[in-house]
Amino acid sequence: MQNELLVKKARKGDEGAFFSLMSEHKEQLYKIAYAHFKNEQDSLEAIQEVTFRAFKAIKKLKEPNYFSTWLIRIMINYCSDELRKKKRETPRGDQIEIAAMSNNTLRLEVEEALTSLDEPYHSVIQLKYIQDLRIKDIALIMNSPEGTVKTWLNKGLMALRSYFDEKGGNKHV
Repeated sequence: MQNELLVKKARKGDEGAFFSLMSEHKEQLYKIAYAHFKNEQDSLEAIQEVTFRAFKAIKKLKEPNYFSTWLIRIMINYCSDELRKKKRETPRGDQIEIAAMSNNTLRLEVEEALTSLDEPYHSVIQLKYIQDLRIKDIALIMNSPEGTVKTWLNKGLMALRSYFDEKGGNKHV
C-alpha cells in the first residue's frame, strides 16, 4: 500500500517519492545488473541509466502495483541491449581474466554456463534462481504467459545440463 502511494506521488512529479522507490529497489537492480555484467562499474552505470529511464517514463506506468515488475523489466532490457552491443564490439576475452583471478571454480563455471545461454533463457533462470522470483512474477516481467516462462526455464536448464555434460559430466547440475 505504501509503495502504491509512492508510485502515485512519483507519477505526479514528486521526486522524493521516486527517490524512495528507487532506494528500495536498488539492491535488487544491482544484483540483476551484476549477474549480467559481472563487474561493479557496469552494474552501477546500469542502475544510473535505469533510474533515468524510469524517471522519464514513470508517468506511462498504468498500474502502480506493478512498479517493481516494470522496473526490473527496464533493467533486463537495458542489460540485454548493452550485452548485445558489447558482443559486437569485443570478444569474450575478459572471461579468462576473471577465471584467473578467482579461486571459486564452481561459481565461475556456473557464471560461464549462464552467459552461454541466449535470451530469454538467461534472464528467466537468473530471475528464478538468483532473484528467487515466482513464475507468475517472471511472466509479468517478461511480458509472456506463465506457460512460456516455464518452457523457457525448462529449455534453459536443459541447455545448462548439456553445457556441463560437454564440460565433463553432470557433476554440478
